[in-house]
Parts: sequence; C-alpha cells; structure tokens
Amino acid sequence: MRMPGKIESDMFAPCGMNCMVCYKHCYHKKPCAGCLNSDRGKPEHCRKCRIKDCTAGKNITYCYECSDFPCKQIKSLEKSYNSRYRASLIENSRAAKEYGAEILLEEHREKYKCPDCGGIISLHDAECSECQHKMRT
Repeated sequence: MRMPGKIESDMFAPCGMNCMVCYKHCYHKKPCAGCLNSDRGKPEHCRKCRIKDCTAGKNITYCYECSDFPCKQIKSLEKSYNSRYRASLIENSRAAKEYGAEILLEEHREKYKCPDCGGIISLHDAECSECQHKMRT
C-alpha cells in the first residue's frame, strides 16, 4: 500500500496510535479502516479494545480528552509500545491535543513513508508494505 498524500484524521486512534501505519492496515487487500471507523477488517483484539470502549462510554473520541489521562490502560499500552516499537502513544496524544491530529499525522506521513518506493513503513515491523525495505530501529 502506498502512503497517501494526506492521512485523514479519522486514522488517529483514541489511544494515540496512527492506524495508517498499523500492520493490519498496511498489508491487507481489504485493510482495516481505522479504530474510529467500522470494525470490518479489524483483528479481534482491535474489535474488543477496552480503550475504544472506554472512550465511547465516556462520550469522548480520544483518551487525551479524559481527566484520567494517562490512565492505567494507556500506561500499560505505552510500556509495550515503548519497548517493542520505540513509539510513544502518550506523546502522540499530547501532540495531537496541542497541535491537532492533522499536524501529527502529516509528520507521521513523512516519518513512515518508504524512502525507496513511497510505500507505508509499518510501525509494528519497521518494514515497507510495498518493497519490504527494512528500516533501522
């Protein structure tokens, strides 16, 4: 899948993840539409996401809108993303809150665009969805 000219703001997940660079979105013929859209094409753990359910139950879109941010669930996910992928969902959320998701996603568009072919570099495996170029981590 090629990196689009613009990543739409509905690809920014409640937890702070950029759904465009998720492995499930990058590698499938019928990619996941993102956490804020339908459940079609989502892996089971995304369909049953407690974080997404929590934001829906509080009538908010993003975790950073909650007075409990960052809560225990976000801190646990953050720890995993920090150690496994060297990414911070809390930093993403704070940047989106301060500057807007559109600005953050534009920065991610450049960061996760394959320098060789323009494909999408998956956050989860640091590999281009088109040419399998491996990024250094």
